[in-house]
Amino acid sequence: MCGRFALYSSLDEIKEVFSIQQVDFQPQVSYNIAPTQPVAVVVRHNGDNHLQKMIWGLIPSWAKDASMGARMINARAETLHTKPSFRRPLLRQRCLIVADGFFEWQKSEKDRTPMFVHLKSRRPFGMAGLYDTWQAPDGERITSCTIITTQANELVRPIHDRMPVIMPASHYAQWLDPSPQPVPRLLELLKPYPADEMSAYAVSRLVNSPGNNVEECVRPVAG
Repeated sequence: MCGRFALYSSLDEIKEVFSIQQVDFQPQVSYNIAPTQPVAVVVRHNGDNHLQKMIWGLIPSWAKDASMGARMINARAETLHTKPSFRRPLLRQRCLIVADGFFEWQKSEKDRTPMFVHLKSRRPFGMAGLYDTWQAPDGERITSCTIITTQANELVRPIHDRMPVIMPASHYAQWLDPSPQPVPRLLELLKPYPADEMSAYAVSRLVNSPGNNVEECVRPVAG
């Protein structure tokens, strides 16, 4: 799964990497993004890439209340097309959640060590996601998203058996295109990112608490 990530790249770099034409949300630097918090998301509207805000944890449009979102932070790539919460968003409501790296906890006999996983290039990347909009009884509309996960690659596998789907830049256009596409073609895009283009290292246990949002959360610590 993916339960925590970080985003600290500048807006200019995010705009460059994702070819953003419209900025609807300027993300704040965050070294410890947790579920139910606002996240920066790329979507395609009228042929342009928009950077906008969503809440992490997908609330299906048909949900009775917003609490369902806290349980929908991840969606397994293998079963997207069979789950009621994700089946319709997969067809037309696809997005990229912007990140500089994500955290996973490596288990040992005595402890769990937080690890930070990022691209060797140190560039921001897009995690494949789905989104939906839910309307509260008082009329408030909440747009929320989920991160799609897949089997871990060779780098992540010793840490955790799942990882977010990091979408290669060459597939951004197809994934963000809101027009209907054959489901098998979409599922083919949801593969583990090449391990040789990624790196991971141990970080401070400060990241264990979502309340700790400091740069130390992404700094390497001695093994």
